Amino acid sequence: MINPDSVGRTFKGVEEVTVTQSQIDAFADVIGETDTSVAPPTFSIRISLSQYESILTQPEIGVDWTRLVHGDQKFEIFRPIVAGDVFTCSATIETLRVAAGNEIVSVRSDLHNGSELVVTSWSTLVVRG
Repeated sequence: MINPDSVGRTFKGVEEVTVTQSQIDAFADVIGETDTSVAPPTFSIRISLSQYESILTQPEIGVDWTRLVHGDQKFEIFRPIVAGDVFTCSATIETLRVAAGNEIVSVRSDLHNGSELVVTSWSTLVVRG
């Protein structure tokens, strides 16, 4: 069970993530994008989801990652991601509700390169009951 006290709290990611050109190339190849001078707009989810796992599975929050299904995603992109960006990620748990025995959590993620906010994304995650 997700700790309801975690709603409204912001949690910092545990590591910095450096974006490489090979990561951008591989992601672009999978979705059929040929311009790899910048990362495709949805590339940031690659960073956010890996950081979510380390953040949300902390005992104080209590997400069972093995039961998690990705429900929805939206992005606000302030500038494109490029190779060499070094990101820190924070996750804010905005809402938590239970429906049909499943926990549905809405999480906002902010990716910063230094002090610059580059991408904010919102994810709806379903933890199956």
